This record gives sequence, structure tokens and C-alpha cells, in this order.
Amino acid sequence: MLAPHMRVGLLGGSFNPAHEGHLHITRMCIRALGLDRVWWMVSPQNPLKEASGMAPLAERMASARAMAKDRRICVTDIETRLRTRYTFDTITTLKQRHREVNFVWLMGADNMIQFPKWERWRELANLVPIAVYPRPGYSIKARLSPAADTLRPSTLEISDARLLSRIDPPALMFLEGRESPLSATSIRAARLWPL
Repeated sequence: MLAPHMRVGLLGGSFNPAHEGHLHITRMCIRALGLDRVWWMVSPQNPLKEASGMAPLAERMASARAMAKDRRICVTDIETRLRTRYTFDTITTLKQRHREVNFVWLMGADNMIQFPKWERWRELANLVPIAVYPRPGYSIKARLSPAADTLRPSTLEISDARLLSRIDPPALMFLEGRESPLSATSIRAARLWPL
């Protein structure tokens, strides 16, 4: 349930499968940004990823629910229910429906590097504050990426992390903390999922 002025992080992904790394970065974002909730938005199909090797949505939702070991995490298939394909459209709709909620988009440093490939990425940056969490091998590259360069005038210091959700976009922040080496790709490669 959402209430006015709540601070809600939005973490989109395939969750193919969900793993301890998702839980780690979610808790990092909750602590750093003072979030009340984080939505794990399980994507029906990422437009930038191949459909082959993608487990059915129901399996990925079950994986995320099993891993969401924190009452502040809400696992949702909101993009399927809204019939949105792109993050810009999803967030536009959420902001229209929940005007008094303070949303923050959470993305990994690896996604920041490919952000210019996203549909309407500049408009998305003007729609919602963005927090970038560290990922092994990508954190420095993300800070030097073309998208980061474009958003540099709107980049906040880490000391202002708890203000991010209340700042009018564009607003970008690079979070700091322990990087989780876990990835869904490595879990699938080790044939640890699906079980």
C-alpha cells in the first residue's frame, strides 16, 4: 500500500532468477536513500535482452518472492498489468496514478553504461531521480559514461543521498558500498536455475 510522501525505489529487471545480489543492492539503496519501500518490477521481457533463455514470468515472479526476505520489498508484475514495454511508459503511468509518492529509479552501474540505448532515456531522466548502485567492473566506467556526462550538471554528492527522492529531476546519484559479485547470468551458467 502506498501513502502520500512515501519514498519508493523502483528496481526493474528480469530476475532470471532473483538472487542474494538483488537483496544486497536493495538493502543498500534503502539504507542510503532512506526508502520506505522498494518495488522489484519483474519485467515480462527486457527489450534489450534476448527472449531465449528467459524463464516464464511466473517462475521469475516466484523466484523474486522467495528471495524478497524483507517486508519493505514488494514484488510486482506491474509492467505486465499496465501493458507497458518501456521504463519511461511505466514510470509515467505510476507517477500519474500516485502523484504524491516520491519515486526513485534504481539501476546498476552496468545499466548506466547502456542507458542511451533505452527508449526515451533523456525524458526518463527528466521524469524521476536516478540512483546508480555499484557493480563489479562497471562502477568507474558508469561514472565516465556518455549518460553520466550528459547528467553531470544534475549529479548530487553522496552526502545528499537521503534528499534524492525529494529533488525534482533530473537528479542523479552514484551510490557507494560493497559490490555483489552475484549475477543471474552466472547462476544460469552454473546450471543452478531453474531448479
